[in-house]
Amino acid sequence: MPTLSSDTGLVWFRRDLRVDDHAALSHALAGCTRVHCAFVYDREILDALPTRADRRVEFIRDALRELDATLRALGGGLIVVHDRAADAIAALAARLGAATVVAARDYEPDAVRRDAEVEARLRADGRRLVLVKDQVVYETDEVLTGQGRPFSVFTPYRNAWMKRLEAEGAELGPVAPRPTAALAAGRLAPPPAGLRAASAPGEAGTAPVDGVPSLAAIGFEPTDLASLALPTGASGGARLLADFVGRIGRYREARDFPAVRGPSYLSAHLRFGTVSVRTLVREALHALRAEPGDAEGARTWLSELVWRDFYFQVLHHHPRVAERSFRPEYDRIEWETGEQGDALFAAWCEARTGYPLVDAAMRQLLTSGYMHNRLRMVVASFLCKDLGVDWRRGERFFARHLNDYDLAANNGGWQWASSSGCDAQPYFRIFNPVTQSQKFDPKGAFIRRYLPALAGFGDTQIHAPWLASPAEQARAGCTVGHDYPVPVVDHALARTRTLERYAVVKAAA
Repeated sequence: MPTLSSDTGLVWFRRDLRVDDHAALSHALAGCTRVHCAFVYDREILDALPTRADRRVEFIRDALRELDATLRALGGGLIVVHDRAADAIAALAARLGAATVVAARDYEPDAVRRDAEVEARLRADGRRLVLVKDQVVYETDEVLTGQGRPFSVFTPYRNAWMKRLEAEGAELGPVAPRPTAALAAGRLAPPPAGLRAASAPGEAGTAPVDGVPSLAAIGFEPTDLASLALPTGASGGARLLADFVGRIGRYREARDFPAVRGPSYLSAHLRFGTVSVRTLVREALHALRAEPGDAEGARTWLSELVWRDFYFQVLHHHPRVAERSFRPEYDRIEWETGEQGDALFAAWCEARTGYPLVDAAMRQLLTSGYMHNRLRMVVASFLCKDLGVDWRRGERFFARHLNDYDLAANNGGWQWASSSGCDAQPYFRIFNPVTQSQKFDPKGAFIRRYLPALAGFGDTQIHAPWLASPAEQARAGCTVGHDYPVPVVDHALARTRTLERYAVVKAAA
């Protein structure tokens, strides 16, 4: 990592919207005598969003307000720009006289291209871009096979990841906290008074503003975010973490049951960096080593954090997976297309497949922007292997609706479910949506929450209401085909068709 020596630096906040344990800010404060902080509402990203009411934009806005207040308390503040990022950062560095821009490295293909452009623009002006590791514990080539190649199977990757962490030592190694507050005194610079909005909201090239602009100022509308159980900002992430640490010991058993409080609910905070992944790993290691009763839960949760690193390194080494199957032979599959494919996809999107657990999960996503992890696997498997619809259509739908959308994890999960990715579920293993419902929502509590039309069915009938007799449906106050859809496919027949569809993969082996 280069040593900073310039007097003035600019920290470019991106997926790290916090002050505590912040790699880029820590690095800049250690090497610069004067440090400015900025965030860019990147028009290349925002202008492409399909709706002007996006919970993620509001989540970012809330996080920026808290970030700005925290920086101001330390003597600085946040400059917020609504513009194309490459243009904004180059112009801002010149305006502030910053010889060095420091940011956390991003691994998505579009972000890599953006950063290459920013680096070139800065270099042409005699400045430099320094990228540091912050999103992950181990990145790119830090965990490789014995032959020096990237892993394509998770378990040996996890073993190598853990072995390296143990060898380096958690306290002194990659999960040691990156100090900020202790370095900030006299170094953080407040936003210059002249950096205020100079053009109309929504126009290209909107100038930096002093403080965080409203949603309307960047062309967006309020959402229902405030009514959801998703606290925002670094303080919100800290509250969720404190709550989860108190129940981490039950994580292994509880995580698969959507009707109980099992997950950490930190995924959106990890996505936008309002909590540090290093902090989470330290908490997991503490529970693993210091609390015997919490060890199994902590070990399982730590493994989930390693999965996150794994998918980032897959995306880095194989950026083609953003558009194509990791295993090229899976691109030979002929998915349902045309009117039939569109009709099946629409039923899935609109939570009317006739399979209660699938529809309840989709209703959860549509109403909250969140979906339980077990259910993400169930609905993804159902789309690909019951409905025969291309996994890429489901991946894009999740990308539009998930509060915690992250390309690497979303792509990895969808390719796992469709069997097209590295370390994927074998194509002949197909989730049965009814047995998954019976196993993971045995009393139908989750289904009843999101599909109240089915609330009158008993705990046995609710998983497959079309099998209930007309009298039983009448007693439940729900007639299948009128009050709730009949199944769009028969699972047994769909399974047979899926095996036939995937035969092209077996033939290519």
